[in-house]
Amino acid sequence: MVFEQRRPGAVLFDRDGTLIRDVPYNGDPARVQPMPGALEALSRLRRADLPVAVVTNQSGVAKGLITADEMEQVNARVEELLGPFDAWAICVHDDVDGCTCRKPAPGLLIRAAAVLDVSPRECVMVGDIGRDMEAARAAGARGILVPTEQTLRVEIEQAPELADDLLDVAERLLREVDAAPAPVAVGGSAWSRALGWSRW
Repeated sequence: MVFEQRRPGAVLFDRDGTLIRDVPYNGDPARVQPMPGALEALSRLRRADLPVAVVTNQSGVAKGLITADEMEQVNARVEELLGPFDAWAICVHDDVDGCTCRKPAPGLLIRAAAVLDVSPRECVMVGDIGRDMEAARAAGARGILVPTEQTLRVEIEQAPELADDLLDVAERLLREVDAAPAPVAVGGSAWSRALGWSRW
């Protein structure tokens, strides 16, 4: 899918492997370590008044490997290190649960867009694996892959757009902010109120 140059309505980030180092099923806030350039990239996006959100699969809760409280403690530590996010959309299900939110399903992106009062098609999804890009595609959002050592070659080859790191993402999007008008909101807050979505 080719996206014309336009101002993003919001930037949605995967958590593990994108914003912070991937520590599988981490329930320890002390082990949270930001990815290189994450704080600067987020700071630049915030200064440009671009909403930023986290959309993350946390199946460790469903598997019983971490508790919901431990997950929230890790998320709180992420915000201590990287600053506050405008929304969090989290799936605590496992693959076998058949939910509509777990990436590569689009539910988390749609939820975050609703909370942020923008259309999913105005969102940019930034992640490190194919599931993130598939979720973006399913939601009609723009996907930008920032590969790591864990990213599969086929995921890189199939990515709709590649970036070297989070600073590269921020610089690319900010150039588009300068070149395009602000998007029109679509009234998503009513959806979030109706469905009872919370910050976590």
